[in-house]
Amino acid sequence: MKLITSIILFFGVACMAQKPAEFILKGKIADSKTKQPIAYATILLVSASQEKKAVTSDSDGTFIIKNTAGNYQLKIEFLSYKTVTIDYLQLNKDIVMNDILLDEDINQLNEVNVVSEKSTVDLKLDKKVFNVGKDILSKGGSANDILNNVPSVNVDVAGVISLRGNNAVTVLINGKPSMLTVNNGLSQIAAANIEKIEVITNPSAAYEAQGGGGIINIVLKKNSMQGFNGSLQAGIANPARNTLNANVSYKTEKINLFSNIGYRYFDINASNKQFQINKNDGETTFLNQYSEINRNNKTYNIYVGGDYYINEKNTLTGSYYRSKNTNSYKTPTTYNYTNAAHATDSIISRFENYKEPQYYNALELNYVKTFDKKDKKWTTSLQYDFWNDDENQYISQQKTYPANTGISNLYSRDIESSNDIFIKSDYVNPINENSRIEMGVRSDLRALRSDYYTTIDDVLEEQYTNKLKYDENLYSAYFQFGSKIKKFNYLIGLRSELSDIQIADTKGTFNKSKNYINLFPTLHFVYNLTSKTDLQLSYSKRINRPRFWQLNPFSGLSDLRNLTVGNPDLNPMFINSYELTLLAKPGKFSINPSVYYKHTKDFFEYIVERTDENYFVNTPVNLGTEDRFGTEVSTTYNPAQWLRLSFDFNYYKFRQKGVYKDVVYNVENQTWFANFRSVVKFPKIISGDFSFRYSGKNQGVQTLTEPQYSANIGVSKDLLEDKMSLTLNVNNLFNSQITREKTATASYYIDSEYKSQGRYINLTVTYRFNRKKNEADRLPDGM
Repeated sequence: MKLITSIILFFGVACMAQKPAEFILKGKIADSKTKQPIAYATILLVSASQEKKAVTSDSDGTFIIKNTAGNYQLKIEFLSYKTVTIDYLQLNKDIVMNDILLDEDINQLNEVNVVSEKSTVDLKLDKKVFNVGKDILSKGGSANDILNNVPSVNVDVAGVISLRGNNAVTVLINGKPSMLTVNNGLSQIAAANIEKIEVITNPSAAYEAQGGGGIINIVLKKNSMQGFNGSLQAGIANPARNTLNANVSYKTEKINLFSNIGYRYFDINASNKQFQINKNDGETTFLNQYSEINRNNKTYNIYVGGDYYINEKNTLTGSYYRSKNTNSYKTPTTYNYTNAAHATDSIISRFENYKEPQYYNALELNYVKTFDKKDKKWTTSLQYDFWNDDENQYISQQKTYPANTGISNLYSRDIESSNDIFIKSDYVNPINENSRIEMGVRSDLRALRSDYYTTIDDVLEEQYTNKLKYDENLYSAYFQFGSKIKKFNYLIGLRSELSDIQIADTKGTFNKSKNYINLFPTLHFVYNLTSKTDLQLSYSKRINRPRFWQLNPFSGLSDLRNLTVGNPDLNPMFINSYELTLLAKPGKFSINPSVYYKHTKDFFEYIVERTDENYFVNTPVNLGTEDRFGTEVSTTYNPAQWLRLSFDFNYYKFRQKGVYKDVVYNVENQTWFANFRSVVKFPKIISGDFSFRYSGKNQGVQTLTEPQYSANIGVSKDLLEDKMSLTLNVNNLFNSQITREKTATASYYIDSEYKSQGRYINLTVTYRFNRKKNEADRLPDGM
């Protein structure tokens, strides 16, 4: 036995001694103009005998090749960029190369405009990046229209955003919080101002812990080209969705100035009908309700700012954003009450005139410092938001059957204002070539005030009149460490957040103070299976704090028969999120399948309760637990230079368990949604874009939402050597955007149908000046 062992050891040592020495070649790939890293570029090491060894760059543009000593040719290739070739590379020691900068291939860009001009999805390891480009379907629209084209994201008719069917989502603008992300404020941001959308389903510790469904970051456009540049965009539609937008920028070696001015005018015609069955003491009554909603929206916005390059290592950025938005509604409603024999008892006619001017302002200051040490960076941001919202409701109501009665008039007004301060500082320091640490601190300070009062026939209604004071102060810090060991990458982080929240009213009805500190660990593991295939396992703990409108018990009285009120006793919910993801890019095909699981404690659910008057009140409450299991697949396929296909599918199953007011609310169900999109481009002729979205039915603890589908189609033509483009699109092609819901209990039944804006046709003209052909529309990184 000892002899055999000795022979094995001898041959093993001999083999090791004969194995040629290997050396490491490291580098980073970046764009020559923007200096942004290029992910998934192909790096080829070619020997004199034409033997090749290939790797791809990581998400930060870095690459590592290990090979034996010798003389090689190094080639770097990436779609839409000129190939870089280094003919004589002697590998006889470990080498760290200077950054390799790639230049755009203008000729190639002309051939594959399908990618450069249309919205594309870049599947990265920690997020999905939707590059807006010159998107056809969203032309002339708003941020909501852009988001509805992003895989796994949905925006409903009320502007509520959900990710994978979960509306506990945190929405950021340029990586920072903004009040424009609440109360459908994103409809104020023109699609023309958006560069890309980042979707992060399992964020690391560097991101705020708020948002159990994940984080969506909207990145606004900012100039990156030298000299004076600009564009003008005008759009008209039927029904009216008229837009006017101007972008102007100027950049030198020391300064970069950018500005945007926009105007939008929308007319939206919608309808809502509802059928109710009420059972009281053996008596059954019915109600048929129908409303026509005529909505008008006007928005003016201006965004100005600039970068000052103090020196090579210090940059200061300042910006100011102002928006004025005016919403007005005119809604006639008819209520038809019938008895058990379906004979009409009474008819009530009601008319609402609603006006809401909003003013929003944001001042921002950013400082970025880099160091001699590669990738070492310190960034600090300060943002101050102040806004005012004035909601006015004028409601007249009259019984018209069996006899006309006097007209009753209701007036309500809610004046809301807020002052918000956001401070953030982050530091990144590479420890060595494979490891780095990140740390940061952050404060979110918000003071919101609401003054609400109501009169009926000039008499003050005390039960609907009150002033609210809401203060939310959040303090957080994080630390995370990341490293790479051969094909294995990991990122481990811990975040701590202190929450100091108080809501109180002037009448002393309630005074709620909530103070708590929580730890939020995050784990991300990535294994490189092949040069084009990565496997990621991640975990994060998240929190979803109730928003102000979910806590505010004084809400609009647009319909006393169907009220939605807040709950000041609402507590935050906590989520443990797990996800396993595969990212593969074999040739012209990319696929990103994921499986995920979320466990939520004290989840929010809106409970519908009936009053003694047979009215209904919808209130958010903390129920028990929710378990959500899901799978998602995102794919793209480029069979030809002129054709791009994408398909996204998400299926999840959920179990909700809870008790409220001694009533058990348990439900177990499943649902799915899918999105298909095709983009075609015939150079010098025309471009086309088509999308189709389907959402399956969804059964909650009380309410069933029926399936829904929608489709959009658009065409675009470039003129004047690509300086001008004409875009024609048809949104809601089949007039199918209808939300149908059913709520059934032992004592009542509600069947409602809300039909939002019907089909509309939009024509947009864009003119670009003082820039080189294709220079501003290069391919997004990662494609």
